[in-house]
This record gives sequence, structure tokens and C-alpha cells, in this order.
Amino acid sequence: MDLKSALAKEIKSQILSSWTEEDIYTLIETPKHTHLGDLAFPCFKLAGEWKKAPGEIAADLAGTLCSPLFTNVEAVGPYVNIRFDSKLAGKEIVSSILAQGDQYGTHSFGKGKTVVLDMSSPNIAKPFSMGHLRSTVIGNAIANLAEKCGYETVKINYIGDWGTQFGKLIVAFKKWGDEEKVKENPIAELFTLYKRFHEEAVQDPSLEEEGRKAFKLLEDGDEEITGLWKWFKSESLEAFKTIYTLLGVNFDSYNGEAFFNDKMEEIVELLQKQELLEISQGAQVVWLEDETLPPCLIKKTDGATLYATRDLAAALYRQRVYSFDEALYVVGQEQTVHFKQVKGVLEKLGFEWATSMKHIPFGLYLKDGKKMSTRKGRVILLEEVLAEAVAMASENIKKKNPNLKEAEAVARDVGVGAVIFHDLKNDRLNDIEFSLEHMLTFEGETGPYLQYTHARAQSILRKAGTPSSYAFDGLEDSASWEVIKQLRLFPETVERAWKSHAPSILAKYLLDLAKSFNSYYGNTKIINLDPAQDSRLALVSAAASLLSQGLNLLGIESPDEM
Repeated sequence: MDLKSALAKEIKSQILSSWTEEDIYTLIETPKHTHLGDLAFPCFKLAGEWKKAPGEIAADLAGTLCSPLFTNVEAVGPYVNIRFDSKLAGKEIVSSILAQGDQYGTHSFGKGKTVVLDMSSPNIAKPFSMGHLRSTVIGNAIANLAEKCGYETVKINYIGDWGTQFGKLIVAFKKWGDEEKVKENPIAELFTLYKRFHEEAVQDPSLEEEGRKAFKLLEDGDEEITGLWKWFKSESLEAFKTIYTLLGVNFDSYNGEAFFNDKMEEIVELLQKQELLEISQGAQVVWLEDETLPPCLIKKTDGATLYATRDLAAALYRQRVYSFDEALYVVGQEQTVHFKQVKGVLEKLGFEWATSMKHIPFGLYLKDGKKMSTRKGRVILLEEVLAEAVAMASENIKKKNPNLKEAEAVARDVGVGAVIFHDLKNDRLNDIEFSLEHMLTFEGETGPYLQYTHARAQSILRKAGTPSSYAFDGLEDSASWEVIKQLRLFPETVERAWKSHAPSILAKYLLDLAKSFNSYYGNTKIINLDPAQDSRLALVSAAASLLSQGLNLLGIESPDEM
């Protein structure tokens, strides 16, 4: 039962307008305050069409709306406020959730369409820092939301495995590296060498030239240099995959920057053929229609290609291979101009599909108010944060539930979930000041709070001797209706979170659902041998189902016991 659809249908039957039920549906609001009703219809747009005061239209409309689902229809200024029969509407909503299970809230508007996501994309030979967490977990949650809406998804980890920095790293390894140390702890040792190169280069600028020459040898396929690069890459990917497994994130492709080395020349030829390349200060550039953007640099004065050239080749390759309907680039907002340039060049080449490429920007993790920097050593390692979060969860479990089965697995789910949720509850465009204390707080608006609420619901069901299903015959108390109203919002929340590419919308919804459920639980004796017990347990089961679904969409596990 979609109460908004029921209301839209009734309004449509009462107004003479070209508006469709869908037009009306999009205008219907959920009042912020309970005393204003369950849903509200604003009459401003009708007023513009009918040349009539919105308050007058609301009063007329309130007098005509009638449905067995409505217990009260009232005009309040320019709004028509509606209250629903909590028993009748609640029965429809809860019964639908229990009947549909994991399919509740699933949409089909993405069926037959493919979404490609460029996400995570750490640099090899560098540690996986907190700076890469956002792209990884935001991208994963958006992919899950896309699948919930019917899309096929392709998750691409566009590994940073090419560029001058690898020449620098190779120089550092050959000057100061120890092969055995690298084998023992590859990422940490390579990171140490990388930092040392930049420290030494301050005193000896000639090192920078050595790094450029080493990278040129790599580009030319020098056997020794290429062997070192492949070794660094292999060790890095193994270390990354350990973290991805812990985060529960997987990818369909690890084609990194180097994969497109032999695919860039086609882009250059296409640009030349359409006479879009121009010489500017010795470099080859494409001037864009948007005059606020700088020209897109395709080749430097020495003929070397750049990030833009590679991203153009990658976009063309992905369209050919995946025939995507949408391509989402989950990359920090500092890359906004770059993606506008890439998209602009593809549009100038006549590729209509370029309009379906979207940059999904996000803010930074900051340390002491400053951007994290691998080069300057101002970095926090994600692996260490996850390990500490899991250890803290384990200690809490030992104190509060020492006999918990699968305690190690639950501690992992809770600790990792705390880190993921701390990120996703924030609007993705906001910067986040790194604070281990806030991230690992297991009370308040946190992942563990949601997981604990789900586990509490499952505990109630176990104590009741959970049958295969409960029948919901309706409840009339206000506390249960507040929970049911939150349950009703799940499908539209999923759709809104996907269309806005904003997992925070779903995260905040889950907090509201958990609060309403905990309030209900705190004020209601659920297991009480009376005729309404099955309905109360059905409500608990429905709430547990949506908490679990919602957490899983965010990439977080939902243990049955904690």
C-alpha cells in the first residue's frame, strides 16, 4: 500500500486539470510535525493554474476528498492535511512488508539499464588511507541502491598504476630499498621510500629529473623497471583486496590507468580528424564551449599524454564494452573541473552518450583541518582504523554479552559498520574532520545503534518463539502508528537516495526508523498474551526487516545478536 498513491488518485478524481496522478504524487508532502497529519497536499501550483487563492482551493478540496482510508481531511491555510485510519492503512503496509520480504521497496524503473561506477581507485604502492574510504563506501552504497531500483551495475576500480610517481618510487627503491623488507611489509616499506624520495628531493632537486627518466624507461618497456612496477602493483592489489573483503566491497573490473596506455592514440586521432586539437604554448589542447573552463590539455609539449587523455579513452572503452546508460564517477569534488573538461571534449566529438556521464563529488576527510597528504605523511591508514574499531567492538561485546556466539564475526560487523556509517550519515558534499572518538562511539546516531536496534527486534521475536510468519490485523495505538509511518517511507526513500546519489538520505531514514521503533518498544509490552500480540510481533518483524535491508544497502551487516 502506497498511501501517497491512494491520496493522489483521490485528488485526481476531484480536480479538473491536465495533471496526472504522478504530477500530484510528486507534490504530496509528509508534514514535519505529527499534529499536522500524515500527508499534506499543497495547493500553490493549482492556484497558479486556476488563478485562485491556494487557501480557497484547499478549503474546497478538503470538502470533497473521501476514502475509507481517511479519518480526517482538513484545510490548513494552503494545505490539505490528511490523517489515515491507522488500523486499516497499517494492515496494508505491514502485510506488504512481510509478504514481500527483501523485495519490499524494490523498483523496476532501472530494469534493462546499466550503470557503470568508477569508484575507490587508490594508487598502488601507497597505503589505503582514510582518504579513499569515501569513494569506496559511497560508490558501493550507490551501486546497491541502483540494483534495488532494477539497474545492472558495473563497479570499476580505476587503480592509479601509472604516472611519474612510479619513476620516483623506482629511483627510491634502487637507492635505498631493501628487497627483503619490501617482501615482509610491502605497502608500509614502499610508502616509507616514497616519503623519503620527496624529503631528499628538497635538498637534491636532481632527484626529480631521475624520477622522470625512470618513468620514461617504464613507458618504453625497460625490462628491469617494468619488473619492479609489476611487483609493486601485485603486492598493492593483494593488500587492497584484504581491506575490500573487510569492507564487503567487490569490483567487476580492476582496469587501472596503465590498461589504457595503448588506447589513447585513438582519442588523439579522433580529435585530429575532427580538427579539434589546437597548439597552445607548444601543447595540444581542445578549447571548450564553456568559456569558464580552461582548455582541456591532451598532450604536453614533450608529447606525453595526460589524465584527461586517459579518461577520454577509458570513457570510450567503457561505453563500447558495457553500453552504459549512466556512468558515475565517484571522485572528490576537487576534480569537478577535470570531469567537466572530459565530458565537454566527448560532447564536441559528437558522442551523445557523454550526457549520461555524471561526476558524483564528495568532500574530504580532514586531519586537523587540513587535507590528508600521502606525500607529506599526513595520512591515517584505513586498515588501522578498521582494526581499532573491531577491537573496540570486541571489548564491548566481552563486557555486555560475554557468552555471545560468533563474537568475533559480530565484532567485525559492528566495528566495520561503525566506520562505514560514520561516513555515509554525512552529506557526501561535506568535509569530515577525522575523529576516531566520534567514529567509534557506539551510542547515538551510529551504525552500532542501528545494528543493536535490529538485534533487539530479533531478540523479541526469538523470545516469542518466532513462527514462520505473523498476521497483522491492525493496531490502533499512536506509538505503533509512528513506526508504521516510518515503514511506509522506505520505498520512496530508496528511490530518492538513488536519484540524488546520496546514501545519507537512507542513513538518516534508518535513524528515524530506529528511534520510532525504540520508542515503541520502550512504551509497549510486546509479548503480552492478548489478541493483539501477533500484530505487535508482526510490526517488530517488519521493522527488523527494513532495518536489515537498509543497512545492507549501505554496505553494513545486521547481526541478529549483539
